[in-house]
Amino acid sequence: MTTRRQKIETMLADDPADPFLHYSLALELEKEGRHDESLAEFRGLMSASPPYVPAFFMAAQQLARLGRTAASRTVLRDGIEQARTAGDAHAAGEMSEFLASLGALGE
Repeated sequence: MTTRRQKIETMLADDPADPFLHYSLALELEKEGRHDESLAEFRGLMSASPPYVPAFFMAAQQLARLGRTAASRTVLRDGIEQARTAGDAHAAGEMSEFLASLGALGE
């Protein structure tokens, strides 16, 4: 049986530049516990031109779940800046709220 990740990888072979497919792959890799690979996919999306704004929030959430709070905060700050640049006030607001919640929790 073909897994969801395998289906996404097949679609990526046909369209390797599709940011949503890379985002979907990152989410599937996280579900499988393949965190380094997942975060690498998110990093690629965050460094793309233009950056894929949703990747910042999902990467930050994953980092926080892994106990990497300082790294999560850094990703959120960068994501907020990118969201504002892109005119995405909603995403900037969500990331700002999550950043504030991490501050309340401490390291």
